[in-house]
Amino acid sequence: MNRDDCADSGHRPRQRGFTMLELLVAITIVGLLMAVAVPASVTFYESMQYRQAVRDVITALASARYQAVNSGRAQDVAIDPVANTIELNGKRTRLPGGLSLAVHSTRELNRDRLGVIRFYPEGGSSGGDIDLERDNGTGVTISVDWLVGRVSQEVYVVN
Repeated sequence: MNRDDCADSGHRPRQRGFTMLELLVAITIVGLLMAVAVPASVTFYESMQYRQAVRDVITALASARYQAVNSGRAQDVAIDPVANTIELNGKRTRLPGGLSLAVHSTRELNRDRLGVIRFYPEGGSSGGDIDLERDNGTGVTISVDWLVGRVSQEVYVVN
């Protein structure tokens, strides 16, 4: 059957493509998926940053204890709540924005605006707490035991 036969029989030739309605439905579905996915991915990313910041602080403290015991020399971890940084042996780690940082440590060791937690060669420490709080009021307190230098964490929610 050729084109002329279709015209004579009243049939139109079959055209390929999408109708306007099909395109609108597809665009609407994609828009709805994006409206759900983008905020969820932002929340997921912020959560990952928070968990990494907690790991960074715990790692720095545990590393300082290990270095103090192995080297036979005291090791200081300096926490700067204004700049949101934690420093060990000249290596400074900047914590992400959206977190507030507070340190509770021995007054005698603190320098200027820095809170300092010192680890001693026998494994003990000066002790102290570091609070990491998110904008939404949730956070964690990372505690360093003064007797054995153990690092622990406790999650909290501010009401």
